[in-house]
Amino acid sequence: MDVTHTAAQALASLWHGAALPAAALDFVDLPGADPVLPSSFAVGAAAQASLAAAALAAAQVGHRRNGLRQRVRVDALHAALDSAAWFRIDGKALPAWDKLSGLYRCGAAAGEPGWVRIHTNFTHHRDAALRLLGLAPGAETSRDAVLEALQGWRAEDFETAAAAAGGVAAAVRSFAQWDAHPQALALAGQAPISTQRIGDAAAPALPWPPLRAEQRPLHGLRVLDLTRILAGPVAGRTLAAYGAEVMLVNSPTLPNIDAIADTSRGKLSAQIDLKTDAGRATLRELIAGADVFLHGYRPGALAALGFGPPALASLKPGIVVLSLAAHGFGGPWAGRRGFDSLVQTASGFNVAEAAAAGADAPRALPIQILDYAAGYLLAFGASAALLRQRVEGGSWEVRVSLAGVGHWLRVLGRVATSFDRATPSFEPFAEDSDSGFGRLRALRHAAVFSHTPAGWTRPSMPPGSHPPRWPEMPA
Repeated sequence: MDVTHTAAQALASLWHGAALPAAALDFVDLPGADPVLPSSFAVGAAAQASLAAAALAAAQVGHRRNGLRQRVRVDALHAALDSAAWFRIDGKALPAWDKLSGLYRCGAAAGEPGWVRIHTNFTHHRDAALRLLGLAPGAETSRDAVLEALQGWRAEDFETAAAAAGGVAAAVRSFAQWDAHPQALALAGQAPISTQRIGDAAAPALPWPPLRAEQRPLHGLRVLDLTRILAGPVAGRTLAAYGAEVMLVNSPTLPNIDAIADTSRGKLSAQIDLKTDAGRATLRELIAGADVFLHGYRPGALAALGFGPPALASLKPGIVVLSLAAHGFGGPWAGRRGFDSLVQTASGFNVAEAAAAGADAPRALPIQILDYAAGYLLAFGASAALLRQRVEGGSWEVRVSLAGVGHWLRVLGRVATSFDRATPSFEPFAEDSDSGFGRLRALRHAAVFSHTPAGWTRPSMPPGSHPPRWPEMPA
């Protein structure tokens, strides 16, 4: 098995697809190569290329603002490490998964043995799955009870019923089965990232604030981050590392995962209830001062609240909207909930990885690479669209889906690797900082700039730590 696209080739394809200046590619260094983790997929190249695209595009914004050309360096191993699964608070690791999350053999009593993955990290998703299985909702239920209840279900039937019941589950499929699925057919031929002008509304090219040589390239640009789980928060965290003023907006009525302590580095953290008139009015005020609006709402959900892309462009002509979806923006699953682990399962990766490892049971990828690459691609799209807006005017939407990133990962090719190789140490890449959650030990940002180091000046803070208003921008 061979990688058919190196990280440099993947980066060049992304760069040219965004119509960015080819000369900038001479200012990037990409040391290291797959295999960096125990996987048969080019997870290192995917992480390295997508992060390098984000960093280089931010550097291009800085170059456009003050004429300073920076070199960017992204190490393959550093880029591919899963910070959300490793970080520590006061020296303690936090569980990444609920005890009921994971793969289950099912369908024996139904005559069609198969596998299904259930995601139960949120209580409402867990309880929806348990009710569907005829089990009492609550954390007391055992995995054995779930396994027994699943024996009467075909995997795809449970997947469909869970989606209808407000839960999240995915049947294990092979690549061949996924490629024949209507959702995969709806995504066929699409690039991993797309950018389009929002409607026909004209907007002037917006000026950027001055940028001094010692300031990071996105300094002075404002990003509203309405995301919760991993890919979207990684995008916002990346833009914050490059100097953007990022405000994370959470709902006071929705849960979060523990990884918010890691992914909120560099951000303001406010709460707004968009189900109220007052909350929507507050968000409109924030939008008027924003350059970028990042969200992970399912297609159509944000528009139902009055904040779809056309409405955002009306509230702030010239805005860049970053839209993230699990399964894509069209097709029968466009409105379905999804997470990296479920998209991997449904779209064939677990079967392919198991076959490469000689394993009988489905095998997950060693990193939530669909989330990380999607986050970096969204950050790349933000800078690329800002550059486009500065030249052409207009308001722009950037779209990335986890399923689309999965197809891109397949295009990068396969890796001959040993699955018994140890997961590398995170310690050489770690840093310590204070946070509103406790003393945080987490990974440094993996992109290195030659003149203005990437990193976070604001500590991560719990939701609601800051008021929902933009602070005065420092000179």
